[in-house]
Amino acid sequence: MIKKIFILSGLISFLGLSAQKTHTVLAKETPYGISKQYGLTVDELYRMNPSAKDNGLKIGDIIVVSKSSGGTKTVASTPASTNSVTKTGKTGTITLQPKQTIYGITKQYQISEADLRKLNPELDSHMKIGDKITLPLDNIQKFGGSAPAATAAVQTTTITEKPAEVKTVTKTETASSDKGLYVVQAKDNYYKISRQFNLTQKQLFALNPGLESSGLKPGETIRVSGSDSVATSSNNSIKVEDNSQSNTTSAPVTETTRQTTLSEPVKNSSNTASSEDDYVTYTVQSGDTMFSIMNRFNVTLDQLISLNPNLADGLKAGMTLKIKKQDPMYSKKAGDVLSVVLMLPFGFDANDAKYRTMSMDFLTGAKLAAERNATNGQKLDIKVVDAGNETTFKNSLSQINPDNTDLIVGPFFKSSVLEVLRFVNDKKIPVVAPFANSEDLFDYSNLIIVETENSVYSDRIVKEVGQVYQDQKIYIVADNSKANANAIKAGLEKSLSKPNVVIVNSSSEIQLENNMMTGQSVPVIAILADDDESAGAAFASKIINLGKQTEGVKAFSMFYSPSFEKNVDDLSRASLVYLMDRKINYDGDFEKEILAAYKVKYCKTPSKYAVIGFDVMNDMLTRENKKGEIFKQIGKSQTQLATKFEFVKAKPNGAYINNGYRVVRLMQ
Repeated sequence: MIKKIFILSGLISFLGLSAQKTHTVLAKETPYGISKQYGLTVDELYRMNPSAKDNGLKIGDIIVVSKSSGGTKTVASTPASTNSVTKTGKTGTITLQPKQTIYGITKQYQISEADLRKLNPELDSHMKIGDKITLPLDNIQKFGGSAPAATAAVQTTTITEKPAEVKTVTKTETASSDKGLYVVQAKDNYYKISRQFNLTQKQLFALNPGLESSGLKPGETIRVSGSDSVATSSNNSIKVEDNSQSNTTSAPVTETTRQTTLSEPVKNSSNTASSEDDYVTYTVQSGDTMFSIMNRFNVTLDQLISLNPNLADGLKAGMTLKIKKQDPMYSKKAGDVLSVVLMLPFGFDANDAKYRTMSMDFLTGAKLAAERNATNGQKLDIKVVDAGNETTFKNSLSQINPDNTDLIVGPFFKSSVLEVLRFVNDKKIPVVAPFANSEDLFDYSNLIIVETENSVYSDRIVKEVGQVYQDQKIYIVADNSKANANAIKAGLEKSLSKPNVVIVNSSSEIQLENNMMTGQSVPVIAILADDDESAGAAFASKIINLGKQTEGVKAFSMFYSPSFEKNVDDLSRASLVYLMDRKINYDGDFEKEILAAYKVKYCKTPSKYAVIGFDVMNDMLTRENKKGEIFKQIGKSQTQLATKFEFVKAKPNGAYINNGYRVVRLMQ
């Protein structure tokens, strides 16, 4: 990024400061925090500093926080305190009292936080009761009042400062053009941003120290460029990558530690008024973060700050927090037998056979997984419930005993999943949605969403194309809905400079361009956004044909097709990159064992939905312990027969969603 720095004279600096009040941006400061400090809204701050909205804030930037001639809000913290320091050269100290915060000191003693930090370089590590805080002597005498803490230990220390100079930084790139930065929008959450920029939440937090504890704030600029995925290679022509940093088991993203013990009575009171019994206190320990506390006590950031306003100045070890009691996450109430309800839409009660074959196949795989875990010593009681269809579903809820159910797998449809979540809301029983995936499900903390969204795949394809794009024409082969193709096109038009993107209905419509000067064929980029097997075969055939006509054709696919494996050598000339999920590694020992067991039991190879049934049930049962605490192991990354499971929080205190997939590159 190119920066032009102009150093203005002390005279110009003085004239500028007389007309407006400024603030020097410090480490970890955000537009939200600065606007709050000076009694502004984020929009007001951006109106006074248009470049801050376009370019983001950098340490050392000087921004306007109030205009003396305008109608903006007056603020308590002014640069006048610095003038008093340079005018008299005298400072004093105050003794930090209980409940005093940085913000409180700046308000009481009429000093900006920037000036306070100049006088106290180690301010953050000297905010314990009894610590000495240096302030301009005039401010102590004028605003300290008669309190002993405000007048004690006054000393005259000469402060030497450099002549005033202002550095005005003019940035020639905007945040949107710097691919490493992103301005947080109003409805953003960790999952949405991680998905958009193809990061894990761990990578996002590593790129933005403190973000995990402070949360996302609209208008804040964060870093979103991450390291590439760790790659493994099975041979010289095929390279497989995970979307995560590692295939190994990882620590949980969040861990819920509150639980109901066997002897703890369940409180049920009709009195809605809050009392002290509704709250607990917690002393912050070294290593705690806002995020870890939020998840430990199942509360939101707003709930924490509303009860503990001093958190606005940061989380510090030793602080005592007041926290409203929340419903604990689910844990078994008795026994070591795991009671599982499997809800499948057979449709017998409605004489609806539409999903019956899918449900029967899913059940065969799930039964094999259950028998496998039972053989290994797990005690299971599995009840299969006919979930009917979306019209008759409510009748099936009567077959669930909320007081004796530890896990619910299914149903298939979003509307039915919502009905189940409402039905077991008070019990917080874990519910697994094998296929339903929608943002209106993200608020339920006891929901586990298995289906990876297509938008995760389309975002990755956009990133992959961007790495090889050199002004080629781009063709996208769409399915009937065109939803995936439109998402990829929108992403490319946002990330690339005026790309020529064409959506076609068939691979046969992909054509090479001709160079008007030389008459030679010009290579193109081709993308498959259709998961139909015949579409995959046609796409592979077309790419092979184009590769024979000219070099440099690049191919990408959102989905796996068997044709890709049959034509590895030919497709590697186009450096085909495709995303893979629910693909069986037939050479793996685990996979061979499961496939053989399925064939012995059912005398056939498993269908697509039988594989999904096995993977979902086996993954969930292997995460359970004898206490039914499935969420304590939800952070483990596991690959089953064909599916990779890597769950992340859709939002704090929200649902877990599978973000696992693999990237395959065919290489020459």
